[in-house]
Amino acid sequence: MLLRPLLSRAKLLGSRPSSSLARLAPLLRSQSRPYSSSVDSSVEPIRGMDLGVAHSKLLLRTVASMRGNMELQAQGVSEGDSKKMNMCQAINDAMRHTLATDDTAVVFGEDVAFGGVFRCSVGLAEEFGNERIFNTPLTEQGIAGFAIGMAAIGHTAVAEIQFADYIFPAFDQIVNEAAKYRYRSGNEFNVGGLTIRAPCAAVGHGGHYHSQSPEAFFAHVPGLKVVVPRSPIQAKGLLLAAIRDPNPTLFFEPKILYRSAVEQVPTDDYVLPLSKAEVVRTGKDVTVVGYGAQMYALENAVQMIERDMPGVTCELIDLRTILPYDADTVAESVTKTGRLVVAHEAPRTQGFAAELAAEIQERCFLRLESPIERVCGLFVPHPLVFERFYMPCAVRCYEAIRRSLAY
Repeated sequence: MLLRPLLSRAKLLGSRPSSSLARLAPLLRSQSRPYSSSVDSSVEPIRGMDLGVAHSKLLLRTVASMRGNMELQAQGVSEGDSKKMNMCQAINDAMRHTLATDDTAVVFGEDVAFGGVFRCSVGLAEEFGNERIFNTPLTEQGIAGFAIGMAAIGHTAVAEIQFADYIFPAFDQIVNEAAKYRYRSGNEFNVGGLTIRAPCAAVGHGGHYHSQSPEAFFAHVPGLKVVVPRSPIQAKGLLLAAIRDPNPTLFFEPKILYRSAVEQVPTDDYVLPLSKAEVVRTGKDVTVVGYGAQMYALENAVQMIERDMPGVTCELIDLRTILPYDADTVAESVTKTGRLVVAHEAPRTQGFAAELAAEIQERCFLRLESPIERVCGLFVPHPLVFERFYMPCAVRCYEAIRRSLAY
């Protein structure tokens, strides 16, 4: 990794690389390392298991699996046309449906008109015009304030914050204006047409300014809804639901899934329910809860547990909506299993897992067989080269599930 800069510097200085530098080249190459999110599949307890999104059974990659989904059946879209889409394309498709069916809808943010840095809005300006799809200055507070104003006069405003890490300058507008607009006017006015999209979470090389998961900051605020999807089908249905919900909604998109998660997505318009968790894998011995990209680490942890502990089955739940969240589904599961493990990428201290653990402890105290386990990011700024140690990976989740079962 160091060789190229050294050679370039020697060239700029007008000299040939020294023989000692040439002798160092093989050593320097041997010291190069992959992105920090890479996994050594030889270590315990992985033992050669295929991990990650590419091998996930949670994704509906075929037409048959898509048509077998009960939520899509209930929406009447499972038998219609479908198309392979990654999560970026599914989000684009959701915004296209919104713009085509709602003349008041506008989409804006930094670089949005040419497609955005992740290309989620590509082609929309050409199709719907620059008066409805437009760029903003680099001012997150201004984007949020402008979006609130648009929603207040009756527009469907879909604003993008380019990275969730930079949503904090807009915190005052979102928390003190958008969330309270209906309440302070006695329901005379509202900004229910407001949706703010933001790419969030780790991507393997984002460091501390392009990797954060700030959902817990906003989950403390009455008047908002907070949603985090795990896949393309989920992203399209939940985003359309968020846009049409009569409350201001924050839609956090795990950016590592933009192109890694691919599903057979219905091309028709459909919505998935907000504030309703999904049981993606049934079980009887322990309840495992997460949301967003964390679902894939939890899926792998569950697979390893069930391989190493024959007869044990784990119930895996995707919360999907963080505020207001579906405590009933989790409590029903924990009443059955007696155990709960919660995981998310954000730091453990004051993280959303603490809220869920407290709620379930109150509801299910007499049914709990072990302490509730939390598996979260470490309480440090999100690191770059040490990201592997920070992340609540499949192995850490596996160890937490084992502790819960062994208690």
